[in-house]
Amino acid sequence: MTIEQPDGRRPRPTRHRGPVVLRGGEPSGQTEGTTTDQRLLDRRGPSDWVHTDPWRVLRIQSEFVEGFGLLAELPRAVSVFGSARTPRDHPHYAAGVAIGAALAEAGYAVITGGGPGAMEAANRGASEAGGLSVGLGIELPFEQDLNEWVDVGIAFRYFFVRKTMFVKYAQAFVILPGGFGTLDELFEALTLVQTRKVTRFPVILFGTEYWAGLLAWVRGTLAETGTINAADLDLITVTDDIAEVMAVVQAADSARRSGDGGGGMQHVPVDQGPLEA
Repeated sequence: MTIEQPDGRRPRPTRHRGPVVLRGGEPSGQTEGTTTDQRLLDRRGPSDWVHTDPWRVLRIQSEFVEGFGLLAELPRAVSVFGSARTPRDHPHYAAGVAIGAALAEAGYAVITGGGPGAMEAANRGASEAGGLSVGLGIELPFEQDLNEWVDVGIAFRYFFVRKTMFVKYAQAFVILPGGFGTLDELFEALTLVQTRKVTRFPVILFGTEYWAGLLAWVRGTLAETGTINAADLDLITVTDDIAEVMAVVQAADSARRSGDGGGGMQHVPVDQGPLEA
């Protein structure tokens, strides 16, 4: 017998899926009359369920847990980015080795994407200097193992989990010449800093000649048309000098330790204008 509601409406079909209540629509013929426990214990057949979104949530959670667990006790660290295509005989590779070594000698762990090229160079420099060399890899359509200079490494399925680790456990970003992946990390870091999602920390571009065209566009187009503020340009340090890289990293680290929420970022004023997400 169907019981009408006080307002005369017929009640909608109600189904329970764990803590979720579903009303209206037609029940699934596959799950009608069964419970979650029953389907878990009885079900046999295709394994497509491991690729559904609810299952992915658990995978994502597990990646965060693994990453946080592995990196929580890292010493002070700096994330170094750059092209995976940089050959070992290229000056950019030599610069990466030198930067990794300088960071290690100053007591910083070096975090990279764990791949070849500029990432390998920074890991190599840190390892050869006796520092801690960390690689955060990513699952790609083609096989790419962590480079041989990584002391502590983890491979992620999801880019956004990996990106969180790069930011969360770094005191600064040092960015060697690179392509789309490097630019992705650069602009994400600048966005997080500009929108005050992270405490300001240095974003250092190494290689003035390589970065000159991009910076000219940022100044001449973005700042000129008002899509960024002129003060945002001060969030970026550009240099060819490893000593300057270290000076900027250490100044920001010292300011942060003394309670300067600006992270020692060249006394950049906080922009009170509209923020871009």
